[in-house]
Amino acid sequence: MNVDTFIQGCEWVFLLYLLGLTGGYLMLDIIAAVHLRSYMEERALASLPHGLTGFEPQISLLMPAYNEEVTVAGSIRSLLQLSYSEFEIIVINDGSRDRTLDVLINEFDLIPFPEAYDTRLETKPIRTVYHSTVHPNLRIIDKENGGKADALNAGINLSRYPLFCGIDADSILQRDSLRLVVQPFLDDPHTVACGGTVRVANGCEVTNGFLTRVGLPTNLLALFQIVEYLRAFLFGRLGWSPINAMLIISGAFGLFHKDTVVAVGGYRHDTIGEDMELVVRLHRHLRLSGKPYRITFTPDPVCWTEAPEDLKTLRNQRVRWQRGLCESLTKHLVLMYHPQGGAISWMAFPFMAIFEWLGPVIEVFGYLFVLVGFAVGFVSFKTWLSLLITAISLGVLLSVSAFFLEEMSFHVYPKLRHMFLLLLVAVLENFGYRQLNSYWKVIGIFQWARGKKGAWGTMTRTGTRQTR
Repeated sequence: MNVDTFIQGCEWVFLLYLLGLTGGYLMLDIIAAVHLRSYMEERALASLPHGLTGFEPQISLLMPAYNEEVTVAGSIRSLLQLSYSEFEIIVINDGSRDRTLDVLINEFDLIPFPEAYDTRLETKPIRTVYHSTVHPNLRIIDKENGGKADALNAGINLSRYPLFCGIDADSILQRDSLRLVVQPFLDDPHTVACGGTVRVANGCEVTNGFLTRVGLPTNLLALFQIVEYLRAFLFGRLGWSPINAMLIISGAFGLFHKDTVVAVGGYRHDTIGEDMELVVRLHRHLRLSGKPYRITFTPDPVCWTEAPEDLKTLRNQRVRWQRGLCESLTKHLVLMYHPQGGAISWMAFPFMAIFEWLGPVIEVFGYLFVLVGFAVGFVSFKTWLSLLITAISLGVLLSVSAFFLEEMSFHVYPKLRHMFLLLLVAVLENFGYRQLNSYWKVIGIFQWARGKKGAWGTMTRTGTRQTR
């Protein structure tokens, strides 16, 4: 093989990768658009006035908290006001080193309460269980630090209800979120998990724990993440859900059938992406055992979360996410092209492996190859410009299509200037931001390959969106 052949081969690999990635996401976009049309028709009927029957399945809300003194009280206040017939809130303080526990004790009048429970999942020792004297459905678990997965397992052990919903301590749920996210469990008794939509709260106003005004942040990084979240949920999750091939339910907002989760071992401690790994393991266990099941996504229930506004925190988050994805896929490679695997094995898993697991390496190498090649003269200006325009144009196409899918359906950002700003951001994110994300993902891949141990992620919380 001569040098020219090698160069041409690299150019074609990069181009085919971009075309395959875009083609796959456009396929998901079409599936999502078709599914969303029928969903919106059903939603119009569901929006008619109605009351809770009292027969909805009871839900345990599990909130792991580690150094969340700024946001945890506001998040709990929002949960206490949710519109649902019967639910409990269990906050798991996972050995926080700040004033998280003190804030909880003062805000909710907690007292120690000896409680017997069944240790169905092994966890780090629990120090104390607290009950609120003003909110009978609120309990706090104070335990030794063991990580987010360990905290969730502790919450599962002490939960009383058949369904549990894991949420983050910086999250704000809309008032009707539980009623909406539980609907797939009522529609299909084989449903074992359902994810809702996660949106960026930066720039919004929250009063007494509830989002009262939708707005846009002034921080450019947060604006970029709004477009990312639209793309990930509206045609990522929504595209895979109708064919029962969704591999990710966000740890910020997901509802699970407790006994099914316990049967597969709960959350694993040896992965940093415990939320995705659990979903992939559920697919593997249920699909290969021939049991009927549904893992689905419904876009209506919304969880608002604070997004990083500085490069360091965002970088750490994306590196951690990529490592979690690598761990989740490699632990369940048996699913790849398994004869019993259906769409999950023959479509979703290969797509995720090629374009999300290995893809960032191809993408970063492609960009570097084209730029260095043009600089030293072995890649022509015409080739360099063609590949660059193709890469950016395809990225813009995906981002803008997500934006229009949002505007045609939920139209969360009502002001005209919001629409124009988001459309502009959907274009601008392809000029540096997405490439930077790919670079961070490559760092995550190399950290995973070296076997670097994961831990809770840390994030500076501003808490400025919360007022009382």
